[in-house]
Amino acid sequence: MPAVGIIMGSDSDLAIMKEAADMLESFGVSYEITICSAHRLPEQTAKYATTAAERGIKVIIAGAGGAAHLPGVIAAYTIMPVIGVPIKTSTLSGVDSLYSIVQMPKGIPVATVAINGSANAALLALQILGVSDEELRSHLLAHRQQIAGEVMAKDNKLKEIGPKAYLRDKENH
Repeated sequence: MPAVGIIMGSDSDLAIMKEAADMLESFGVSYEITICSAHRLPEQTAKYATTAAERGIKVIIAGAGGAAHLPGVIAAYTIMPVIGVPIKTSTLSGVDSLYSIVQMPKGIPVATVAINGSANAALLALQILGVSDEELRSHLLAHRQQIAGEVMAKDNKLKEIGPKAYLRDKENH
């Protein structure tokens, strides 16, 4: 059974939302992925949210652009955690999506990550799941240590070769 539901309003969101799927896969956490529009398929969207727990879902990651009502509509139909991913748009660069998701009314919360931040949405979902899963918490800690090590290695390289050479190396890779 999938532990995380990933839902998006359009297939144009898939390239961004795939990053969430990739992150979940890297931790060995099962998920389902769905395209379902809050505006064009309202009944199916409601059904997705109201039946998520029956399918084993514990956290939902919902990505949407523009009016970006999908995360809020999902949250209106379930009490499980919903994480909204605002998708960058060509019109307002995703600020419209961000405002649509983050401005939920009192009583219907939606956690919101950065524009196009589905990898962080997956990490937040993993942290939520990790509350009751010691092994997952251990994997998350190892992940944090790995990214900290990567930053330290970059700092050491910068100190060793200087800013000009560092930037030149970055451009060549």
